[in-house]
Parts: sequence; structure tokens; C-alpha cells
Amino acid sequence: MSAVNQIALALGSNLGDRVANLQGALDAMVASGILRDTATSRIYESEPVGGPEQGPYLNAVVEGWTELLPEELLAALQGVEDQLGRVRTVRWGPRTVDIDILAYGHEVWNTEKLVIPHPRAHERAFVLMPWSELDSAFEIPGHGTVGACLASVSRDGIVLHSDARLTVKRG
Repeated sequence: MSAVNQIALALGSNLGDRVANLQGALDAMVASGILRDTATSRIYESEPVGGPEQGPYLNAVVEGWTELLPEELLAALQGVEDQLGRVRTVRWGPRTVDIDILAYGHEVWNTEKLVIPHPRAHERAFVLMPWSELDSAFEIPGHGTVGACLASVSRDGIVLHSDARLTVKRG
């Protein structure tokens, strides 16, 4: 049996029914066994960072447990994105869903395919705000706690979209 590792994932969407896209991603991750024992943040809205002109994003963070190794996890998450209609034609372009690995336990992973912790998570309020709801004391290797990182970045342009959280459907 594989080891079970705690993970934090950022979910984003700016095309179509954005809330349904985020919920669909969570449902697919749980149903496929990628993720279990989850906790979810509230949903925030933010303007896009980089890339072409596009509409605002909805963002949430999900924490849970996985038995997958980091690169297996990345491949499985990209499969969920593809299943939900993500098209990768323009870097940082609009997308139905984007799933980023923020943390894999407290491991540091740096390969050609994958960098963990996420290399820009510590400077993005649209990630830190929802993540702080779940674990503001989490230590991002090399950067300090989620809460300390959040205190050092601007929250301009980021608003709470809904007090509702994504929900995990139980069997």
C-alpha cells in the first residue's frame, strides 16, 4: 500500500458556470480516488494574473489526502482538467478549470514537470486567502506560514464570492 500524504490544491475557473466547474473538479477528484478526507475553503473572485485579456476567476483551496506520488498526482489532476474541458492553447489563458498543487506535505519537489510548493503560491492573495481559512499555520517551505505570506501581499481586487463552500458528496 502506498503512503498517504496530505496535499493542498488550488482550484480556479473563469469560463462557463465557474462554480459548477470548481464543484465538478472536486467531485471528479473524490470519485476517482485522487483525493479523500477533504476540507474546502469559501470561494473567492479575482482578476486574472498575466496572460491575455479574460474574465475574472473564481478560486478555492481544497486540502485532503492522496496515495499518489507527486508526478502521478499531477497527471491525475491534468486528467480531471481535460475531462472538464480545459484546453491548453494559450499560456495563462482562460480555462474551465485549473488545478494547481500548492503543497504535498512539507516536501520540496523540483523536476522539469513539477515544482512543489507551487512557486508563486506565497505571493498570490487569491491562493493565500482561501488557503488561510483551512490552515493559516501551514509552513510553506522557504517562505513562512500561509498566514504570514498573506499578511505581506495586497488583497486588492479579491472579493469573497460566496460564503458557501464546495461540498464533498458522500457515497
